[in-house]
Amino acid sequence: MLKEGMKAPDFSLPDQDGKTRTLSEFAGKKVVLYFYSKDMTAGCAKQAAGFAALCEQFAQKNAVVIGVSKDSSASHKKFAEKYALPFILLSDTERQAIEAYDVWQQKMNYGKPTMGVVRTTYVIDENGVIVKAMGKVKAADNPAQTLDRL
Repeated sequence: MLKEGMKAPDFSLPDQDGKTRTLSEFAGKKVVLYFYSKDMTAGCAKQAAGFAALCEQFAQKNAVVIGVSKDSSASHKKFAEKYALPFILLSDTERQAIEAYDVWQQKMNYGKPTMGVVRTTYVIDENGVIVKAMGKVKAADNPAQTLDRL
């Protein structure tokens, strides 16, 4: 996991509509960048719904919410439509940002070690510096905890 005080790595990834997005395009805003394992799973849906419910409050704090997983843009589009997600979902099929942000790690899955995305949230300030790094977060609690830390 990256440390607080580090410059956040830039990225160039497609969103749920296929539009290429970069971290640098959000200069001057806070960015809540959260990494999750898979669209349409219970925990990830719960986390996304939590961020969606608080989206206006994040906006009031000059923050944008961006979710990142290995799923395709098409999968993200279905996920966003099903749960009425009002924020950006980025497709990182090649693990560009996932690896740059050090969230591709070994974890246990039904008692077996496997590689995957560890649920992690970063808060990045207006100058592109990581000000909060939260690893192994709980899906249901993460959105409210992140808002509190802004």
